Amino acid sequence: MTDTNESTAVRAILFDNDGTLVDTHDLLLASFRHATHKVLGSALPDEVLMAKVGQPLAVQMRDFSDDPAVQSELLRVYREFNHAHHDEAVTLFPGVRDGLERLREAGFSMGVVTSKMSPLAKHGLEILGVAEYFDCLVGADSCEHHKPHPEPVELGAKLLGKSTSECAFVGDSPFDMEAGREAGCITAAVLWGMFPETRLVAERPTHVCGTFDELVDALLSHREPRRAR
Repeated sequence: MTDTNESTAVRAILFDNDGTLVDTHDLLLASFRHATHKVLGSALPDEVLMAKVGQPLAVQMRDFSDDPAVQSELLRVYREFNHAHHDEAVTLFPGVRDGLERLREAGFSMGVVTSKMSPLAKHGLEILGVAEYFDCLVGADSCEHHKPHPEPVELGAKLLGKSTSECAFVGDSPFDMEAGREAGCITAAVLWGMFPETRLVAERPTHVCGTFDELVDALLSHREPRRAR
């Protein structure tokens, strides 16, 4: 773990993707429902299906079966459905485009750190017209370890040419907050994603934000180093 140094100015921002920048909730839920019904022949509660969103799909599928062959089939059926419906289902959350523009104008470098596979994450950002704002993308295929391990966040910082203490990490899941905290970043939890506020606050984020405008204001407050009192 790297200690967060709040006397260091934040110069770069790393964002989670699903539930933070891009609204994929309905698509993810529909994909889980389809895969578990087709492969397992059962309808699981939505809260069970969505419990570990934010971690790689292969990890999530282990909750539905102990059999590696069944896990593999769940993953295949999920991806087949998800990819077929992806482009028509994904949207940006309110305020994202304008907020990214404000942050770019303020001089921040920006990147994405996601548990989604890199090609699909990049494609989603491209069709939504915001890929240009990001100088790096770290996906599930980029690292040996995944959130909540800090490695993806550390790699994102490295790709931006910054130390983790110069970065903020923004996400909607407790896995995001743990990864960012353990990497030594300022952390910002957003409340428009897939997890309740209580789960996020328990991870002790630096900021908890209800709108993207509020998030931008919080990030801008870290442009200059805090002076010792």
